[in-house]
Amino acid sequence: MALPTLTPEQRADALAKAAEARKARSELLASIKAGKTTIDKVLAKAKEDKTIGKTKVKQLLMAVPGLGAVKVASLLEKAGIDAERRAAGLGERQRGALIDALK
Repeated sequence: MALPTLTPEQRADALAKAAEARKARSELLASIKAGKTTIDKVLAKAKEDKTIGKTKVKQLLMAVPGLGAVKVASLLEKAGIDAERRAAGLGERQRGALIDALK
């Protein structure tokens, strides 16, 4: 399927929207890293908040202080979550298992 051709205005709008989404995601990850918000609160809001919902769970966990790539991979494996899963795609059991594993 071919991509639709965009007018310069549509392209500029799409680029601005993408930049805004990246900035919001960056601020979210920075707030987790700084300890202003916790991962369980973030995951609880994943269904309602598009920024959180479209962020990969692995990225969210990597922002938690003290968690590196190896620990994150281990946590995801224990909880039965694919590394490419987005936060909005987590089920209740997966979310609960992940939060329990973090405690």
